Amino acid sequence: MSRFPYRQYQRHLMLAMTVYVGCMLLVWPMARTVDTLPLKLLLTLAPVVPMLYVIGLMARRIRDSDELEQRTHLVALGVATVVVGALSLVGGFLASAQVVPLDGSILIWVFPLMMFCYGATRWWVARRYGATLSCNDESGVPTYLRFLLMAIVLAAIAVGCWRSLDDASRGLLCGMSGGFAVLAMMLGISRRRARRQPAGEGQ
Repeated sequence: MSRFPYRQYQRHLMLAMTVYVGCMLLVWPMARTVDTLPLKLLLTLAPVVPMLYVIGLMARRIRDSDELEQRTHLVALGVATVVVGALSLVGGFLASAQVVPLDGSILIWVFPLMMFCYGATRWWVARRYGATLSCNDESGVPTYLRFLLMAIVLAAIAVGCWRSLDDASRGLLCGMSGGFAVLAMMLGISRRRARRQPAGEGQ
């Protein structure tokens, strides 16, 4: 069993993501209206702080996992790095040749895309090894319901604040909501199949 309880990890992760969404909606847009460079830097980089905390949580989670969990984590991180690196390379060539109009704002999607690839790959690897994504999934609220709740909350924020948000904020919220929804669906399917498997083996 991990020395870093899964419930504690999930609680800290959800808190950090809530702070991140709050920074993106309330703090980051203010950077465009500020002329002072130091204050502009602080407002612009405010969303980075909770994401660095998330990276630290992930590192601690991987460090305190058993060998099988560590393998699923590392394989998922490797695949996510390759996928995002390849897409960045393709995008860079297309932008340099002016085939596709891309600016620096596209970089804001690098980390969310990497996390999405990481989550999807780890789900696939864990399924291949016959492992579950958490040893505490059966206690408390299932993980897939938490991701589904996050997707609903982000979608509600996007709909409620649609007129007051710029295109970047709208795209960010919609993308995050869709990503959480897909992860919730994959985890829900995995959970359902895991529950059916013992019954099938017993027949």
